[in-house]
Amino acid sequence: MNKRVVITGLGVISPVGNSVDAYWDSLTSGKSSVGPITRFDTTDFTAKIAAEVKDFDVTEYIEKKASRRMDLSEQYAIAASDQAVKDSKLDLESIDLERCGVVIGSGIGGISTFEDQHKKMLKGGPRKVSPFFIPMMIIDMCPGLVSIRFGFQGPNYATVSACASSSHAITDAYHIIARGEADVMVTGGAEATLVPSSLAGFCSSRALSTRNDEPTAASRPFDKDRDGFVMGEGAGMMVMESLEHAQARGAKIYAEFTGSGMTGDAHHMTAPHPEGRGAKKAIELALMRANLKPEQIDYVNTHGTSTGLGDIAETKALKAVLGEHAYKVPINSTKSMIGHLLGAAGALEFIACVKSIETQMVHPTINLDNPDPECDLDYVPEGARKVKVDNILSNSFGFGGHNVSLIASKFEG
Repeated sequence: MNKRVVITGLGVISPVGNSVDAYWDSLTSGKSSVGPITRFDTTDFTAKIAAEVKDFDVTEYIEKKASRRMDLSEQYAIAASDQAVKDSKLDLESIDLERCGVVIGSGIGGISTFEDQHKKMLKGGPRKVSPFFIPMMIIDMCPGLVSIRFGFQGPNYATVSACASSSHAITDAYHIIARGEADVMVTGGAEATLVPSSLAGFCSSRALSTRNDEPTAASRPFDKDRDGFVMGEGAGMMVMESLEHAQARGAKIYAEFTGSGMTGDAHHMTAPHPEGRGAKKAIELALMRANLKPEQIDYVNTHGTSTGLGDIAETKALKAVLGEHAYKVPINSTKSMIGHLLGAAGALEFIACVKSIETQMVHPTINLDNPDPECDLDYVPEGARKVKVDNILSNSFGFGGHNVSLIASKFEG
């Protein structure tokens, strides 16, 4: 594990913009993407709002006929990966494609395809099911299709750990490069779950905000009046490279990936440990592997879902690890604006962290009007803030007790 790993390309399809620049501009402007669901009738649902991707033109990335054989999550994955590879300025003609790989996370994968094809089978029988049903549905087709697009023949697979999926993917990509098994990895997450069945499931579990009459104020992490998270969708992708490979081709380096911690709560199917036990250990492990002290963290991007138990548990974990520094460091939640992208959340949030390193700015947590007394840290409620950002911490926690903490640092040659 002795190779240094850097980030050289970024790509985003998000509810607040379908490019990295649009995404970052919206975040720093405090723009909410949440609104009424437009894709199906929500009359019978308790939650009628979500953070939908808007104005996505798949033909900018994929020929229309080919796109019909892909789930929306796969389309998002290809689009964001295409942006990231172009941003990295990789010359696919000159690099060793056998040493380039893809690891992408998704929590649910092709659920829209499953729902659509199941309806067809019930209505017309098994012969009405598409021959592309299985490859359109399975989660591993996101990295599979991305590898085919670029000819990457190195390590290729998907990670599935609910809302920690893409943070696990990023960690694995880092480890693969650090071990010397690849020079280049495309990594991140993709999710497209805004369909009746998944919305119904989350509604039944009472996990979602029902602030339907005030959608832009519905996602309110750390606020006393929060009533659940808001579903989102999209994809975030990065190109990661070994430092020597990036330097040899004169690549622009956004940041260096310096540490990751992964743990399990061993506590409950959906609820976090009340004291943030697993989250605390994940943060500690990330700091240790990055060789950083708690007070060297300049900014924390939280999992911050806008749920009662989750926000409090994460706040407790940060206090336990960072000590007094927890009260001094700026902390925010990207989900306050883009909702919860489930398996893609970690990647989109980590990209926001990379942009914070690049711009020396952190975006706000919007809708924090009445802070929860148990959430008493500096969540940047007043608007984007200019601050020195050398080292970032990004947290992702998933159903099943999955915890991942990522650390990236300003590149110092």
